[in-house]
Amino acid sequence: MSSTNPAIGPHEPWRIILGELDEKMGIEVLEESPEKVVVRMPVDGNRQSLGLLHGGAMLSLGEAAGSWAALIHASTHGMKCVGVDVAATHLRSAREGFVTATAIPVKLGRTLDCHQVDITDEQGRLLSTFRITNMLLPGD
Repeated sequence: MSSTNPAIGPHEPWRIILGELDEKMGIEVLEESPEKVVVRMPVDGNRQSLGLLHGGAMLSLGEAAGSWAALIHASTHGMKCVGVDVAATHLRSAREGFVTATAIPVKLGRTLDCHQVDITDEQGRLLSTFRITNMLLPGD
């Protein structure tokens, strides 16, 4: 992800800009700060063949939330970031409604960030849990 955003200076927090895949998946940003990113996505349009929310869609949502959280932090230091590791465990799925991903920092560093991302359904049940690590790089 690039930290290029002409509306802000190099040390102002980057604001989330949806990418093409994010738009196709129907992702909406609910909250964004260096301390927490919350996004949601409809199950409709993101199901696999058996009618369940696709695990890859949850991976994409979780990676987006964690990467955006890291990029917001990195931008406050005039930096950008790239993902270097993601590990996820799917615990259950959903058939309808919306799912919400919440990314909170485990560690905010000057070279590496690590975020915990939990995806829940509308009843608050945990569907998937992630750890994502991003490497901070000099901004451009």
